[in-house]
Amino acid sequence: MPIWYDPLGLALGVALDQLLADPRSAAHPVALFGRAAAGLERSLYADSRARGVVHVAVCVGSVAALGVLAQRAPGRAARTAVTAVATWAVLGGTTLAREGEYMADALERDDLERARARLPHLCGRDPAGLEAPELARATVESLAENTSDAVVAPLFWGAVAGVPGLLAYRAINTLDAMIGHRSPRYERFGWFAARLDDVANYLPARVTGLLTALTGPNPGRALAMLMRDGHRHPSPNAGRCEAAFAGALGVTLGGTNVYGGRTEHRPTMGDGPKPDVKDIRRATRLTRAVSLAAAGAAVLTAWTLNRVANKKQPS
Repeated sequence: MPIWYDPLGLALGVALDQLLADPRSAAHPVALFGRAAAGLERSLYADSRARGVVHVAVCVGSVAALGVLAQRAPGRAARTAVTAVATWAVLGGTTLAREGEYMADALERDDLERARARLPHLCGRDPAGLEAPELARATVESLAENTSDAVVAPLFWGAVAGVPGLLAYRAINTLDAMIGHRSPRYERFGWFAARLDDVANYLPARVTGLLTALTGPNPGRALAMLMRDGHRHPSPNAGRCEAAFAGALGVTLGGTNVYGGRTEHRPTMGDGPKPDVKDIRRATRLTRAVSLAAAGAAVLTAWTLNRVANKKQPS
C-alpha cells in the first residue's frame, strides 16, 4: 500500500473520535504542539513578518516531517494504526457537536450565565451582555465554520496527503488560532499564519458548503445562499460555510460582533429570520450530517487514490 493513502486508517480514526471525542488534556497532541509553538514564539518573536514566516515554517515543517516518519512505520497494520491515531488527534467533530448540544441545553433552560461562560469554547466573541438570540446566532455561526475547520478540512488533507497532511493542517489551523488574529502584537508576526490558514482551508470550506447543501434539509436554498452570499464574509472561507448553513436552516446569519472590545459589522447571509434557540439543535444535527458525509467522502477519496497509485506501481 502506498504510504500516503490509508482509507481504513481514516475510517478507524473517525470511529475513535466518535468514541473518545477530544479530551481536554495537557497531554493531548494538539495541546503539546501549542505549548511547543508558544515556546518557540518566545524565542523568535519580533514585530516582523519574516520572523513570523520562520516561526510557522519551523512549527509546520516539524510536524509534517514527523508525519512522514510515522507513516513509514514498517507493516500495513502499523501504518493503519498511525493513521487512525493521527486522524483521531486532529478531528474535533464529536466535541463540536457536544458543544452545540451544551449551548442548546443551557439556553433552553434560560441559563444565560452558563451559556455565556461556555461560548468561548466555540468562538472568540465577547459573550458578556449577549442575550439568548445573539448567543444562538454565535453558536450557529461557530458550528458552521468549525464544521470545516474541525472535520472537513483535516479529513480532506488526510485523504490526499496522509498523516503528514493531517498533522500539517492541524498545526496550521492551531497557529492561526494562536497568532493569526489581528492585534498590535500579531499584526505582522501572525500575518503568514493567517494567510497560510486561508490557503489550507480554501478547498475544504467550499467542500463544506457543498456537503451542507447535499445533506441539509433544503439543498436548493443552501446552494443558492452559498452562491449568492458566500463571498460576503470578511474571511475568504468562513462565509462559504455560514452561507450554506443559513440557506439549509432558513435563517439569516451575520451582523454585529464584538471581539475583545473591537466591534465588527458583518454583512448578513441568508433570507430567513435570525437564529433562535431552537435552531441550535438543528444546526448541531446538520454538523453531524456534514461530518458523516465528509468522512465517507474522505475514505472513498483515499481508497481511489490508493487504487490509482497501486496501478502505477511496477509489478
